[in-house]
Amino acid sequence: MKINIYIIDKKSKDRLYSPLIEHYKKIAKPFAKVEVFELFSKEITKAHDISTEASQKAYTLALEKHLSGAYTIALDPASKELDSFEFSNLFKDRGVVNFFIGGAYGLESRFLRQCNQAISLGKITLSHKLAKVVLMEQIFRGLTILNNHPYHK
Repeated sequence: MKINIYIIDKKSKDRLYSPLIEHYKKIAKPFAKVEVFELFSKEITKAHDISTEASQKAYTLALEKHLSGAYTIALDPASKELDSFEFSNLFKDRGVVNFFIGGAYGLESRFLRQCNQAISLGKITLSHKLAKVVLMEQIFRGLTILNNHPYHK
């Protein structure tokens, strides 16, 4: 199984979150290959100076090329919240799963409709870097649930 996380964010090697991301990638290896792709462009930077709508359109342009060939899940605060067991079922019988985290202005509804599913990590607002870590932990937890590993207990 392969799990990809596509996030609208500038590439950075921060000392706080990067080690956590690498930790979860490493411990998930027995169950799945997990990769994180930070996407940011001049178009996104320009769009941020224009409007929310322009920003969301720029995010869609950056992300939509990763919609095919996988089961696709967008993170959206207005979508359904899942418990860890429901989350683990997102991986059941899947070869490739792609997660999408939008930019500061969220994802446009057109993009959300193109995904197989949209879920929420909760009603609280998280920074992109923290949302990435929370998602990584939930991915690992979900994989351990599916594989009857004791981590979840």
